[in-house]
Amino acid sequence: MKEAEDIEEQWTPRTELGRKVKEGEITSLSEILEQGKRPREVEIVDELVPDLEDEILNVNLVQRMHRSGRRMSFRVTAVVGNRDGIIGMAHTSAGEVAPSIQKAISSAKLNVIQIRRGCGSWECGCGRPHTVPCEVTGQEGSVSVNLKPAPRGLGIAASEIPRKVLELAGIEDIWTKADGQTRTTINFGLATFDALKQTTKIALSGSASKNVVYGKVGGESE
Repeated sequence: MKEAEDIEEQWTPRTELGRKVKEGEITSLSEILEQGKRPREVEIVDELVPDLEDEILNVNLVQRMHRSGRRMSFRVTAVVGNRDGIIGMAHTSAGEVAPSIQKAISSAKLNVIQIRRGCGSWECGCGRPHTVPCEVTGQEGSVSVNLKPAPRGLGIAASEIPRKVLELAGIEDIWTKADGQTRTTINFGLATFDALKQTTKIALSGSASKNVVYGKVGGESE
């Protein structure tokens, strides 16, 4: 706890949003995202979503030929989430493994979104936010990922990469279908992330919008 307090004291905000967060004028990530703004400092996300978890999906050694010889770098794909509707993902490169991992995690934090969840399965109707509110599809490169609402208790019917992304997003039950070069971890993960992003863009009306909730962040009440 003392270490966390020391880090907070050392943080000197570089943006107006950062200043408002540190001074307590903004207490929820929702306030930022709902205004169409993006956090530009990792400390903002750390402050507002302290329970954020991170997962490294893939680390690849990339070699490129240059005039001066062969250059190597490490490409890392990382995903962060609070298992309750907040999810972020990014992939970055650096010359060494440790800096690459930290850079990817930081970039994923700056890329967080707040998804919508609900009970969109006609087989269930429990009214709890355990799956996606409707069928959505995400695309990245040659890979497309389709997410379909599933009844409560089914679990996550997906392979390893989308499973990790969906779990950190707080999805408990889902049907998935993927097409394209799914062996490419970056595109596979980003297509899943894009599908989750679609839940915030689709307009729901009538019964479809009932019991739909956004992710919870920080100290938001039930």
